[in-house]
Amino acid sequence: MGIISRFKQIMAANFNALLDKAEDPEKMIDQYLRELNEDFAQLKSETASIMADEKAAKRKLDECDAEIIRMDEYAKKAVSAGNDGDAKSFLRKGNDLRAQREVLALNYVQCADAATKMRQMHDKLASDIDSLNTRKATLKAKLKLAEAQNKLNQLGSSAVDAGATMTAFEELEAKVDKLVDKAEAMSELNQAEAGKTVETLAQEYDLKVKDEDLDAQLAALKVSMGVTVE
Repeated sequence: MGIISRFKQIMAANFNALLDKAEDPEKMIDQYLRELNEDFAQLKSETASIMADEKAAKRKLDECDAEIIRMDEYAKKAVSAGNDGDAKSFLRKGNDLRAQREVLALNYVQCADAATKMRQMHDKLASDIDSLNTRKATLKAKLKLAEAQNKLNQLGSSAVDAGATMTAFEELEAKVDKLVDKAEAMSELNQAEAGKTVETLAQEYDLKVKDEDLDAQLAALKVSMGVTVE
């Protein structure tokens, strides 16, 4: 396929529709950009060449017009000088130039038309490349956003699993704490019972001492009263 035919297709392409249908839009844009950038330099060179042809055709046409005007002026001068033969020579040259002008004018129209079309294709391609670059940047941003969202979704799912695991762990921890508390309570009870036995023994000894003191006091009282102590 020639470059002109390819760019006619490019000019008619609906990139948004193509991207929407593509399985991998970013890959498709990269492919288009590679192809377009590879051909853009060639198109630009050909456009410049055709524009140069247009300028050359216009310059030749202008030169021909100027020469026709010059021959007409010389013909008038020759008539004014009474030199009809010279006047005819200038008129004959002018007629030849007018015949050439028709060819030059047709060539200029064709070159101008070709240059206009090439400039349109050049501008269209430049616009499409800019549009694709912008679309590519936007697409990449959307893809990154989608990837980030997927990661968040995965983290959310993991958080749910972790939450369930944490709940089970907390329940197990509560059971362990309860067992520890119970063990500590049993230890306190055992210590309390041991303390109670010692205290009870101490109280018994205290009571025994008190009873002995009372017996001594009673004996002393009997002596003081002259009562015989048995």
